[in-house]
Amino acid sequence: RRMAIFVPLWKEHRVIRRMVEHNIATQKYRNYDFFIGAYPNDAPTVAAITELEQRFANVHIAQCPHEGPTSKADCLNWIYQRMLLFEEEHATRFEMVLTHDAEDIIHPEALHWTNYYAQWNDMVQIPVLALPTAWRELTHGVYCDEFAQFQLRDMPVRNMLGGFVPSNGVGTGFSRNAIEKLATAFSNRIFEPTCLTEDYENGFRVNRLGCRQIFVPLQRCGTSFVATREYFPKKFRTAVRQRTRWSMGIALQSWEHHGWRETLSQAYWFWRDRKNLLNNLLTPFLHLLFLYGAATFVWSWHAHEPWGLGKQIHTRLPAAAGVVLAALTAAHMAIRAGCAARIYGVRFAAFAPLRTLWGSWINFLAAASAIGCYGLAKLRGKPLVWLKTEHTYPNRSALRDDAISLDLNLPLGKPASVSRGATRAIPAAVARKWRVLPFKIAAGHLHVVGSEPPTDEMQAELKRFSSFEIRFQLVTPADFAELAQEYLPAGDQTASET
Repeated sequence: RRMAIFVPLWKEHRVIRRMVEHNIATQKYRNYDFFIGAYPNDAPTVAAITELEQRFANVHIAQCPHEGPTSKADCLNWIYQRMLLFEEEHATRFEMVLTHDAEDIIHPEALHWTNYYAQWNDMVQIPVLALPTAWRELTHGVYCDEFAQFQLRDMPVRNMLGGFVPSNGVGTGFSRNAIEKLATAFSNRIFEPTCLTEDYENGFRVNRLGCRQIFVPLQRCGTSFVATREYFPKKFRTAVRQRTRWSMGIALQSWEHHGWRETLSQAYWFWRDRKNLLNNLLTPFLHLLFLYGAATFVWSWHAHEPWGLGKQIHTRLPAAAGVVLAALTAAHMAIRAGCAARIYGVRFAAFAPLRTLWGSWINFLAAASAIGCYGLAKLRGKPLVWLKTEHTYPNRSALRDDAISLDLNLPLGKPASVSRGATRAIPAAVARKWRVLPFKIAAGHLHVVGSEPPTDEMQAELKRFSSFEIRFQLVTPADFAELAQEYLPAGDQTASET
């Protein structure tokens, strides 16, 4: 199967060179192409991708038709449209679409495994693991422990029991069948631009559309595991910020969009995912209760009345609670340490209990921040976005407009403001005929937007109604339709015969 690897970027020109060079050099699977997304106002990244495009025949730039940053999902949607144009221009077809980030290290066998499991599945998720770091890197170590546990235990069990497989955002392969179903069902928004966790959302969407999914079991190949490897945040504050977005998207925004109305089996998995928000708020205090109970138990034992009655009742209850919590905490830490030991070795796993305590405070602050940000956004009536999001429907015509703009040296994009006085410089009937709209008069020029490049005939007719020199600006058909609806009065035929 020919595969298209989508890589959305924003100001990552220093990273993308290493990513592409390394992965092309190490991949054993050869039938794939990189489509790397960038924004026109990110010149260093555009230059880096252009350089890679010249060096490697299977690397292609996918420039968005608007400035960024927007959201990862929005960039991915435009990369998909660029892939469709590439297929038209080269009479080819990609059977799989994979998503990756600029910092990903793709295992040399990963694409082979994706191709193998795609025989029976429309979504194939390759495991994701954090790259190893020193035990002193507590914050990054939390990611090492958690991903080891998720990939070795939680995700395989979830898949086996019929739960939908949430995409990890990287190492996810979608069949063309799944991609086209998503495009049809969601108006070309294969990845939802307004969603904070579009990867999680897509896992559910694919399942709901009746497509088969699989989480590939983590297995060794030689001396390494077949998994996508990358570094995660090493700073406490950065980790809290990232997990705030995860919590808002998975626990709150997903609840808002889907509620509990799905099938019973999927509702159970929604509950498992969403309950972590409450768990993360309580866990640090349960750890404190455990320490208090343990200290109380030691004190009562030292007083030779470990389970005394009467006046010692106030010490017995905390001690008993401490014993129960100790057992549960010890079991949880043992499982996590065992998973970490399998991936990173026993020495690294020995510090898993310390990292569990550290991670509980990261998750606590992230959960509290998620609830606060979500509540504040709702009170203010603002959308839940972590970056500016483009709310138009992706389509190939917009990318063609971008190419025309560069070829004819015409500015491209929706004007920041429109002067209603300027819109009347040309009769509405004429404006509708040529699909143009005057929007500004400045320095002796009449600025006009349109969805098609200006022809000689168009310019000759427009000049009949204005003594100003006309300057053209291109917009997408969707943007022009919005502008025409707002600024061009319907039924104005006063100048149609002038």
